[in-house]
Amino acid sequence: MTERIVVVGAALLDGGRLLAARRSAPPDLAGRWELPGGKVEPGERPEAALVRELREELGVEAEAVERVPGEWPLRSPYALQVWTARLRPGSAAPAPLQDHDELRWLTPDEIWDVHWLDQDVPAVRETLTRLGTGAH
Repeated sequence: MTERIVVVGAALLDGGRLLAARRSAPPDLAGRWELPGGKVEPGERPEAALVRELREELGVEAEAVERVPGEWPLRSPYALQVWTARLRPGSAAPAPLQDHDELRWLTPDEIWDVHWLDQDVPAVRETLTRLGTGAH
C-alpha cells in the first residue's frame, strides 16, 4: 500500500480576504484557481511545509495559524490539508513566482467568482465556515 503524501494548502487571510492563486502549470490545471501550497517533505511538519511553500511560491513570510478541519483526497497518494495562515509583519506582498500567473485577494462575496480546482472547493467552503461568513 502506498503511503499517503500530505499536500498543505494555505488559506492565506488578510483583512477578511482570502488569497487565491491561478495555476499556470501543469496544462490540465492551468487557468484554474487554488489555495497556494505544496507537498510536505519527509520529516517536515505540515506547518513548516506551509511556511516554506508560501516563501517559494509567493515570496512571502507567513505563519500557519490553525488547521481547517477535514482532509480532501487528491490524485493518489496525495491528500490535501488546509491551514489558515497570515502574513508576518514586514513580509513582502505575495507575487506569483512559481506555478501561478495571477493572484487575487477575494472578499467572502467574491470567493466563487473564480473557477477553483475541484479538490479545493470543499476546502474553501470549510475555510469560509471557519471565518463565520458561511458558504454560498
